[in-house]
Amino acid sequence: MKEEIKNACEVMNKGGVILYPTDTVWGIGCDATNEEAVKRVYEIKRRADSKAMLVLVDSPVKVDYYVQDVPSVAWDLIELTTKPLTIIYDGARNLAPNLLAEDGSVGIRVTNEAFSKELCFRFRKAIVSTSANISGEPSPAVFSEISEEIKSAVDYIVDFRREETGHPKPSSIIKLGKGGEVKIIRE
Repeated sequence: MKEEIKNACEVMNKGGVILYPTDTVWGIGCDATNEEAVKRVYEIKRRADSKAMLVLVDSPVKVDYYVQDVPSVAWDLIELTTKPLTIIYDGARNLAPNLLAEDGSVGIRVTNEAFSKELCFRFRKAIVSTSANISGEPSPAVFSEISEEIKSAVDYIVDFRREETGHPKPSSIIKLGKGGEVKIIRE
């Protein structure tokens, strides 16, 4: 696992795009602070860059770095959740501008899965995590369902957890608004 993390970090540090296992489905990832790398992910997915993508971090502490004013309820949600939870925050900062939604918000998930957590920790920056599919096509749940088109478009494919056959679900998504308003986007 350590060698795979080292290789993936080297590729992302050079502005490359990776295919990697996350705490939910397999993801296409890159340095979330690199505008050119983010642009490549949109191109690979054939997705309009007006549709924001989420990022993974390894620790709740990192959320503060990427969000101007984290609502206090976010800390409780992160601490108490028992399954992967993406929280959409207003006031994103320190991220590639083309990664954010038109309103300046960003979805961030604190991963607790061993590989993606260690990858985020070693990379020391937020990592884009978007499903490994062409926009509009079904999201592949396992590695064997990822299209050859996606596999050939990325710079590095992590050789870890490829044989898994379980069907993980995408994360729940909650948007936190001003004044502690909570809106459930996906359960």
